Amino acid sequence: MNAIPALLDHLVLATPDLSATVADFARRTGVTPAPGGVHIGLGTRNHLVSLGGAGYLEIIGPDPEQCAPGQPRPFEVDGLTAARTVTWAISPPDLDSAIEAARAQGYDPGAAQTMSRRRPDGTLLEWRLTDGDDAHPSGPVPFLIDWSATIHPTASGLPVTPLLSLSASAPAPDEIRPLLSALGTDLDLTPGPVRISFTVDTPRGPVTFH
Repeated sequence: MNAIPALLDHLVLATPDLSATVADFARRTGVTPAPGGVHIGLGTRNHLVSLGGAGYLEIIGPDPEQCAPGQPRPFEVDGLTAARTVTWAISPPDLDSAIEAARAQGYDPGAAQTMSRRRPDGTLLEWRLTDGDDAHPSGPVPFLIDWSATIHPTASGLPVTPLLSLSASAPAPDEIRPLLSALGTDLDLTPGPVRISFTVDTPRGPVTFH
């Protein structure tokens, strides 16, 4: 089992208080996450850290400068009481082909939808990702993303904390492994409550987040 899953694009650390979680990450690692952008209409914004290579960490939480959206914010941040690693994303070479291949193996990752956010410099970024409404509700199963013509977040000079390992626990790991295989990736899974953990290398040594 590889410490870093195949096709990894990013990890999602969701929080009810974005500024506090960014400050906590900086305190623990010695690296300050960079402002990512605003998800217009969704009520969230994010900060980003490169994980080395083509992977990155997204810290996402409510945007105090936006009005409350007329729908739940992404990644269930409204229901969180503390920061938590809620899920992860993979970036297959061809998103549509990957969806069809997974469906052919009995797993439907959901339909692809167009999303966007605006960077602090005003640049609009657009991408496609699987919706997840029809997908397995467990966080250890990733969603799929395709950045197409948009410059990948890791190409914008993000601060770096190299990813050392990614793992998860779930009540029934054997039910999740076939879904990961259908998506062309893998993950170190052990029995237990649903939880995702990752460890990054930092100026202050390895630091683990859950």
